[in-house]
Amino acid sequence: MHVADMSIIDYCAANPASVPLTANVAAAIEAMMSRRMGASAIVDEHGIVAGVFTERDVMTRVALSGRDPHQIPIIDVMTTPVLMATRATSIAEATAVMINHQVRHLPVVEDDGRLIGILSIRHVLERKVNELTNQIRESTSVEASSS
Repeated sequence: MHVADMSIIDYCAANPASVPLTANVAAAIEAMMSRRMGASAIVDEHGIVAGVFTERDVMTRVALSGRDPHQIPIIDVMTTPVLMATRATSIAEATAVMINHQVRHLPVVEDDGRLIGILSIRHVLERKVNELTNQIRESTSVEASSS
């Protein structure tokens, strides 16, 4: 697939971490760990994103609270309102939002707010590094073959 033809969804991990509004913090952490993600979307009964819970939330709202993560409702510690992207959002726009707001994860939603993915700055950077590496390889192989 040509880079210019790539959708924001192509940059997202498949099967994003998410838990329902009724979940506790432990369930959100387990979802994040099982998918090796630094964030979990918090969704209502229709799959619409209501909040996000990140590693930063674990550190600032849970870790030193002295409370049992199994007893903390996720709704009490999730981040809201949530910055989000849609299928129509370009990678450049999404990256700018993440940088400007100092967030590392951006839920990607359908127009009705249903979760379809979570964009991670790590995935964007990995993809861009791979693209640059390939460009360098191509330019050095062209230079080598023309000498």
